[in-house]
Amino acid sequence: MDRGVMPDITVNAGRHCVVGQFRAMASPCEILLEQQDLQLARQLTLLAATEAERIEQKYSRYRSDSLLSQLNRNAGSWQTLDAETMQLLAFADSCYQLSDGLFDISSGILRRIWQFEGSDKLANQSQIDTLLPFIGWHKIKRDATRLFLPVGMELDLGGIAKEYAVDKVLQLITQPFSAEELPSVVVNFGGDMRCSRPRTDGSLWRIGIESPDLADQAISAVGLNSGALATSGDSRRFLLKDGVRYSHILNPKTGWPITNAPRSVTVAAPNCLLAGMLATTALLQGSYAEAFLQAQQLQYWLVS
Repeated sequence: MDRGVMPDITVNAGRHCVVGQFRAMASPCEILLEQQDLQLARQLTLLAATEAERIEQKYSRYRSDSLLSQLNRNAGSWQTLDAETMQLLAFADSCYQLSDGLFDISSGILRRIWQFEGSDKLANQSQIDTLLPFIGWHKIKRDATRLFLPVGMELDLGGIAKEYAVDKVLQLITQPFSAEELPSVVVNFGGDMRCSRPRTDGSLWRIGIESPDLADQAISAVGLNSGALATSGDSRRFLLKDGVRYSHILNPKTGWPITNAPRSVTVAAPNCLLAGMLATTALLQGSYAEAFLQAQQLQYWLVS
């Protein structure tokens, strides 16, 4: 964000909380504050919007001036990266290992041939075969501060950047408070969210789980008083051909959309990065999604 340019935010008092809103990462974002303090809510929302913009500028694949775009342009040489980026790549490596190669941040290159805008336009096998040699996290070299991306390959942090932003924003806006002063606050970026602590009256934040067929309509609600929730599914991004719905979640080993998976998966975890990774990895398991989630011993919700 340019210095001196204020984020576009709104702050309104609701019945039980104050809500600060803005847009980032192609998602509606909000800060829910239990205290009826408009000034505090505005300060926290400004902090949140500024941090979200920083992360988006740094890791967006849509910005030619982002660090991620620069990294991809310089494929074929060793590149020195900052500590924050190396930590994100270490997390991506953990995702790759846990998923047996199904969660792969080098597979974003497939977006060149797959556009999930609700049409019936499927990629063909020859297009996929052209790109598959440029996919595979195991082909990328790393040391403590550097990364070597082979020529023709790209990285895409879209699968973890929003969840990372939720965690970073919550950390940032709660930092000034002592343990006794810490308010109950929820950071919600397009349905991926994290809560600071239980509400003072003991009640839960009621979080709706979106219907895969009716966007912006909840089919059930869960209670949240700490930790995070993240959802992955095909309600907004899909293809439909001959009555078959194709999810935007792609198998990096085949280049094709996953099959026989739930319509959406919501996972509760201590932080949003973990919740999001497990929700997406569960979908990548296809018909074994629930078995995978059961093995994680965390709370989850499936919509078929």
